[in-house]
Amino acid sequence: MHESSPGPGWRPLLAALSLLLSGLLWLSGLLGSLERPSVDHSLSLRQLQLEVLAAPAIPARLQPLLLQKDPAQALTEALGMQLKDQVGPPEPDQQLQLALLQQQRGDRIEAAALLERLSVLVPPDQRLLLDRLEDPAAVAATSGSELRTLLAPWRQTSSAFTDRLICEQLASEPAGCSNPVRQRLALWRLLAVNGLPSLLLMLGLGLLLRELLQLIRRRLPLPPLQGPALGLLDVTLLIAGGFVVLGELIAVLLGPLSTQLLSPLAASPMRQQSLQVVLLYLGLMLPPLAILRVQLAGCPPPVPPGGWLQWRWRPLGPCLRSAAGTLLMALPLVAGASWVVERLVGDPGGSNPLLELVLTANDPLALLGFAFTAMVLAPLFEETLFRGVLLPVLGQRWGPVAGLLGSALAFALAHVSLGELVPLAVLGLGLGWLRLKSASLAPCVLMHALWNTLTFANLVLLAG
Repeated sequence: MHESSPGPGWRPLLAALSLLLSGLLWLSGLLGSLERPSVDHSLSLRQLQLEVLAAPAIPARLQPLLLQKDPAQALTEALGMQLKDQVGPPEPDQQLQLALLQQQRGDRIEAAALLERLSVLVPPDQRLLLDRLEDPAAVAATSGSELRTLLAPWRQTSSAFTDRLICEQLASEPAGCSNPVRQRLALWRLLAVNGLPSLLLMLGLGLLLRELLQLIRRRLPLPPLQGPALGLLDVTLLIAGGFVVLGELIAVLLGPLSTQLLSPLAASPMRQQSLQVVLLYLGLMLPPLAILRVQLAGCPPPVPPGGWLQWRWRPLGPCLRSAAGTLLMALPLVAGASWVVERLVGDPGGSNPLLELVLTANDPLALLGFAFTAMVLAPLFEETLFRGVLLPVLGQRWGPVAGLLGSALAFALAHVSLGELVPLAVLGLGLGWLRLKSASLAPCVLMHALWNTLTFANLVLLAG
């Protein structure tokens, strides 16, 4: 293995300083993640909304399998708890949903109090709808044109589910608010959200058992581990210095600059935020990739077949099959790790903020930006660092187990989320195992992209 020369003494000192700063930044980020809300509450609310929307289209024999006993009541209780526990001002859309559900269930006193509190939070043009909802004589006597006028100021902030509740409450013909096509679509979404993960988990469990049996019988030999001829000093400068320290500096500098640059999109805040996420991630990638380019250029020959990073995209078919198979095997392990963490410590919060953005985005162009970051940029960049460089460097020095564990831990820490630390470490083990058994980086990128795609698709299905 090539160990870069210390030079005049500044490189080891710089590496030590980078390691110290990155440790402090990661520790601060992990502790700060406890203050971020968990996306699980939002996912539960969306699940209940989907059940309420799909309920009329579900055959009676399937309702016990797909629905809670009373999804509308469960949603009312969940919204009440969400607004009670929420830090900061309540979200107007959720507050309006709760008031409408309370009105439907006959709790008009509580609904009126909630609407009165909500009227203080919203601009004057949105209060027209609240005034109409508070007037018993106006309920069920609103024409279609009036309803559209009342809804117009809420379109930017309210969901389709809220629109349906408003329609059922105010329309002169509430039966027209229930669209059979939308009900059937909600049913298919509910089946996909509930049924597909269960099917994939069972399939993954079978593949995982087969893989373990092959390991026990020693029928799964690992190919030689190849990677860049770098030393621990190089990797420290790359990940601690380039990725963590310079990445944090870039984020601090680029944040206000990107906001100013994208100010023409202020009228479409979700699009603005989506492009800002893309720009910030590109800025984060730039320093470590530039450092890596210089480091690889200084590696001594000969370059191994497949290059220093061992991309090996072809043949693409086996790459895809290997990535999909390992992803399925990782599913039950990650799900099990999440279940254990939840049982031991409850919900620690700290979900990735991008999850909440995807869940609340109602703009296809904004979703496209989030998808590009999650499905293309993140897999390419993170796999290059953790499975392309860190794993083989550690593995060549201390063995494949050390490379597997070290790269998985660094991968989990890099997401600075204490609540997701264990599941992400398990996912990192799956990605590292794929790197070891395939002797290639391309399947890892594909598996990472497929994983993020499944997560993204689940969020979009729940959001509707």
